Amino acid sequence: MNAGAALRELEQLVHTLGDEMASFRKRAQTAETRIKSMESSSQSGDLFGEQRVHVLEGENTAIRARTQHAIDRIRVLLAQLKFLRQQREAAVQAMSIADR
Repeated sequence: MNAGAALRELEQLVHTLGDEMASFRKRAQTAETRIKSMESSSQSGDLFGEQRVHVLEGENTAIRARTQHAIDRIRVLLAQLKFLRQQREAAVQAMSIADR
């Protein structure tokens, strides 16, 4: 291999290495920014606090949906109970009139 070819190969390797270093630096900066954001969102410095908040918000949404479903079901049952009471009262009145 002549000196010119070796120099070009070395230049190419240095260029590739520079690109990789820039990529690693960008990834490290992104990770540092994310960690700082997580730390500032949690006073205790808990790195997973933000993730737990998202999990708890999801659970809260599910619980609200279940609660609303239960409330709707209770309303249906109360309407049915009211209807049955009205039917019973009507039957009692009919029996009262028939006994006269």
